[in-house]
Amino acid sequence: MVGKTSLFTILTGVHESARVGSLEARVGVTKVPDARLDALAKIFEPPKITHAVVEYLDFPAISKESLRDPKYLASLRVVDALAHVLRVFESDTVPHEAGSVDPVRDFEDVEMELILSDLVVVEKRAERLHKELKRGKNVEFEKELELLERIKTELEANRAVRVLDFSDEDEKRIRGFQFLSQKPMLLVLNLGEEDAARMAEVEEKYRAGAFAGRKGIAITAICGKIEAELAELPKADALEYLKSYGLNESALERLIAATYSLLGLMSFLTAGETEVRAWTIPKHSTAQKAAGAIHSDFEKKFIRAETVNWQLLVDHNGYSGLREKGLLRLEGKEYIVKDGDVLVIRHS
Repeated sequence: MVGKTSLFTILTGVHESARVGSLEARVGVTKVPDARLDALAKIFEPPKITHAVVEYLDFPAISKESLRDPKYLASLRVVDALAHVLRVFESDTVPHEAGSVDPVRDFEDVEMELILSDLVVVEKRAERLHKELKRGKNVEFEKELELLERIKTELEANRAVRVLDFSDEDEKRIRGFQFLSQKPMLLVLNLGEEDAARMAEVEEKYRAGAFAGRKGIAITAICGKIEAELAELPKADALEYLKSYGLNESALERLIAATYSLLGLMSFLTAGETEVRAWTIPKHSTAQKAAGAIHSDFEKKFIRAETVNWQLLVDHNGYSGLREKGLLRLEGKEYIVKDGDVLVIRHS
């Protein structure tokens, strides 16, 4: 009774369940709003505008029972991050199942279930490794066991795997376990209408308070009641309605921005007469890696990337204006792509 499923429906427009692996869950593929694409489309007038997308899954609530279900666990392990909707709103008509509203307690309850689930995985694997090592020395098994003992110590102290730092080698060793408490977590505070105008203030209160210094955790706030009303309004009226609460963005925009930030993602753009498109890549990606997001051949056969910030491209009304002024840069393989760069890839 925190507003999770209602919020998912409002944000994605998805009402029906679908099968994810072997579990019934609801899947919503959401376009990432990006005003830069609209601005570029006015210049190039392409027949196709392609937004980046984020896939959100609405899972049944995490509980001791659900985490004993292998189907549930398998489906949960493949996600990139978890968004935990925390109820902050009070309501006499919608009772909280725990009897009172306490978002920090609700977070800790779920966090503990994730930690206990991971502890079971670690103990089972450690037991097998002990048996293998009794049969004979194996350096790789010894390193893995040492790593698992380190993780076990944290889990037994009720700390999530995400608080630990791992070397690249150790990260490879544990990747296959897909520990649930290692996944980045976005805490989505679902506020009441009376707190909507104080969204930034409430976020900061929780960032500086109960969740201060927690690694791999981000916080954003939304108001489900306002979003439900926005969903019924035409776009122009919706913007006015948001402004009446002192808000400039919808919950979807806030949620996506927080998701990108938590996962260390950004977008670069491609623009031409056939298509204007956003591509999602990790921050600090090289031009060669970015080319691979378009096509693996572009990465393998990369020569150079013509690069310009999207705003300059709009201001000069296309590439020809930029070339005349020498503003279209030629960058090599190691160039670090910036958010909002427009790339033209040259490859052999």
